[in-house]
Amino acid sequence: MDVTLLARLQFAVTTVYHFFFVPLTLGLSILVAVMQTIYFRTGDETYKKMTKFWGKLFLINFALGVVTGIVQEFQFGMNWSEYSRFVGDIFGAPLAIEALLAFFLESTFLGLWIFGWDRVSKRVHLASIWLAAIGANISAFWILLANAFMQQPLGFVLQNGRAEMNDFLSLLFNPTLWKMFPHTFYSGLATAAFFIMGISAYHLVRKSNPEMFRRSFQIGAIVAILGSLLVALTGHSQMQHLVETQPMKVAAAEALWNTENPAALSLFTVGNERERRDVFAIRLPFALSILAFNQLYGTVEGINNLQESYTAAYGPGDYVPPVAISYWSFRIMVGAGTLMVLLAFYAIFLVMGEQLTQNPPRLLGWFTLAIGLPYLANSAGWILTEVGRQPWVVHGLMRVETAVSPNVTAGMLLTSLIGFTLIYGILAAADVYLITKFARAGGAKLEAQPADEPRISLIPGD
Repeated sequence: MDVTLLARLQFAVTTVYHFFFVPLTLGLSILVAVMQTIYFRTGDETYKKMTKFWGKLFLINFALGVVTGIVQEFQFGMNWSEYSRFVGDIFGAPLAIEALLAFFLESTFLGLWIFGWDRVSKRVHLASIWLAAIGANISAFWILLANAFMQQPLGFVLQNGRAEMNDFLSLLFNPTLWKMFPHTFYSGLATAAFFIMGISAYHLVRKSNPEMFRRSFQIGAIVAILGSLLVALTGHSQMQHLVETQPMKVAAAEALWNTENPAALSLFTVGNERERRDVFAIRLPFALSILAFNQLYGTVEGINNLQESYTAAYGPGDYVPPVAISYWSFRIMVGAGTLMVLLAFYAIFLVMGEQLTQNPPRLLGWFTLAIGLPYLANSAGWILTEVGRQPWVVHGLMRVETAVSPNVTAGMLLTSLIGFTLIYGILAAADVYLITKFARAGGAKLEAQPADEPRISLIPGD
C-alpha cells in the first residue's frame, strides 16, 4: 500500500478520535466552574452536588483526551519527519508555550481541585477550577495557532529548505487563528451544554434527583442556545475568510466546478468527481454569493478554474481535494448544527415552562440522543478543515507527499495503524462504559467529605 496514504489514515484516525474529547473538555470545564461559582456565592448544596457530578464526568473525559493527545506528538517525528523539519522553527515556540504554560496550568490546578475538596479554602478551591478551565482553553489557542499557520502561513521566511519564523506577532495575529479559535471555543460550550442536557433529560424522565437535574438542564439550555448560535455565526465568518484564503476548499465544499457570478448554493448534488461535472444538482440561485460576500452578486471561483491557476502558480499537479468528502462533511456539519439550534430553542421553551419536573414531556428523551449531534458536527468540521486543504500540508508551501518520513515503510505504518486503531477502540469502550456508569448513577453515590478533615487555607485570614 502507499506510504503516504497509510500515514494520512493513521493521522486521521488518531486525530479525529482525540478531537472527540477536546470540545467537551473546553466547554465542560467552564460550566463546572460556573456551577461551583454559584455554590460559592449561594451556599446551596444542590450546586455543590452538581459540581461534583459533572466534575467527575469532566475528569473521565479529560483523562482520555490527554492519553490520546500524546500520540499526536509522537506521530510528527515518526511518520512526518520532513514536515516536522520544515515547520519546526515555527511550531517550536507556540507548542512550548502550550506545554509549559497552558497544559501545566491546567493539570496543576486540576490536581488541586480534585484533591482540595474541604482541604483548602473555598475561595482557593474555586480559583483552581477556573484556572484549570482557563488553562484548557489557552492550550487550545496555542495548538490552533500552529494549525492556523498550516491554513494561512504568515510570519516566516524560507531558508535552507525550511520555514523559519521572522515575525512572531504575525503568527500570533494570524487572521485564520482569530476565526478558528472563537469557533472552537463556542463549539466546546455547545458540546458541553448538549452533554449536560442529554444526561439531565435522562434523569428527569425517570424523575431521578429532579431538582439537581432540573437546574442542570436550565444551565445547559441557556448555554446551548448561546453556544449554538455563536458557533453558526463564527462558522459563517470563517467560511467567508476561506473564500479569500482557501478558495479551493470552498469550491470543494460546494462541488462548484466552474466559477460563477452570481454563485448558486448547492442544496443537493451528485457529481462526477473524475470528470469534474454535475450528474444531478439542486442549487439555490444567488445564495452562495450572498453567504460569501453578503451581496447578491459576487464571484466564487470554481474547481476547474482554480486548478488552472494553481498549476500556473505551483507547477503541474492535481490541486483538487477529495470533493465528495469535503462536500458531505460540510453538509453533515451544517445539518447537525441546525438541529442543535432548533433543539436549543425547544430546551429554552421547556425551561420557561413548568414541565421539567412536574410532567416531563416524552420529547425530552430526544435530548439524550442529541448528545451525539455536537460530536458529529465537530468531527465533520475538522475533517473539512483538514481534507479540504489537500494536497497541501502547509497551504501553498508543502505538499503532503513531501512531508512523510522517508525511512518509514508501508509495513511499519500498517502495523502501527492497526495497533492504534485497536488500542483506541479499547479506550473508546472504556470511556463509554465509565461515562455511562457514572451518568446513570445520577450523583447518588456522591458523598460529602467528613467535616473533621483538615482544612488548609492558602490565604491569610480566610
